[in-house]
Amino acid sequence: MNDNMTYKNLLINKVIRSIVNYFKRNIGILSGLIFIMILVSFLSENFLTASNLLNILRQISTNVFLAFGMSFVILICGIDLSVGSVLAFSGVLAAYMIGVWNWPVWLAVLAPIIICTLVGIFNGVIVTFTGIAAFVVTLSTQTIFRGFAMLIANGAPIRIINQAYITIGTSYLGPIAYPIIYTAFAMLVCYLLLNKTRFGRHIYALGGNRTAALFAGISATRVEVFVYALSSFLAGFAGIVLSSRMTAGVPASGEGYELDAIAAVVLGGASFTGGVGTIGGTLIGAIIIGVLNNGLNMLNVAAFWQYVAKGVVILLAVLTDVLRKKRKERSSIIKMK
Repeated sequence: MNDNMTYKNLLINKVIRSIVNYFKRNIGILSGLIFIMILVSFLSENFLTASNLLNILRQISTNVFLAFGMSFVILICGIDLSVGSVLAFSGVLAAYMIGVWNWPVWLAVLAPIIICTLVGIFNGVIVTFTGIAAFVVTLSTQTIFRGFAMLIANGAPIRIINQAYITIGTSYLGPIAYPIIYTAFAMLVCYLLLNKTRFGRHIYALGGNRTAALFAGISATRVEVFVYALSSFLAGFAGIVLSSRMTAGVPASGEGYELDAIAAVVLGGASFTGGVGTIGGTLIGAIIIGVLNNGLNMLNVAAFWQYVAKGVVILLAVLTDVLRKKRKERSSIIKMK
């Protein structure tokens, strides 16, 4: 009995320490999020209602999936510009399989996700074995799979009337929408993978110092291929959920989503030079993007200004990262002296 109580107390203390450390690491971005929410709540009385906050979480679910995958990619000093097109391809292919081929729902969901994962493996293999910059490779697959989505749908949305498929993205568990539940589960899996496994340590090591990681016996090929595969897998699943919510496979969907995903990751404290970033920070970054979009919509600000706002936010986040690195370098030099 005493041993059980001791174990429970240790577990509770560990959880509390983890939560405290999380808030300490993300105090800056959390302060920014709270400031934005307070500001918008003063300008719009409907912003802080429970229904609107749940609506924000539901709306950002797509971006969160893409951003989680992008976090892994950026951690190894890579980039994946194909996620928006992969998302559209997944949704369109699923809609085509259900509406034209009359495939069962489970197969119409599984097949596009598998194909999207193979796209990620292709990206990773090309980047790893040819040395071509990830920017170029994923930009190419972005164009290719946007074209495939257009070809499958003949340039027009494919309507979905299968109710079993539609419930994937539109049903609720009490007041909580299914996409929010998917997001919470994805965050848990990604967090555990990145922070509680040897593979996660390899990802940080490869992004932090590639040469040292290779000398330590870490397989860069395996890590990079897995990371790009995971990014495309999450994009494929996000495409299924989004097409279910829209009740259509839309070939134009996902345009610019890769920029929102990158913005969320950078806002969350990740560094483009690799080795720095957290899943929790990425989630906060995605929430900030969602709050900005929702708040600007509530204030009837033109959609074009939303692009301007997100661009400014990304620039400020990158500038903060650069200044932080310079400050660390100065501190290191001073210590050495």
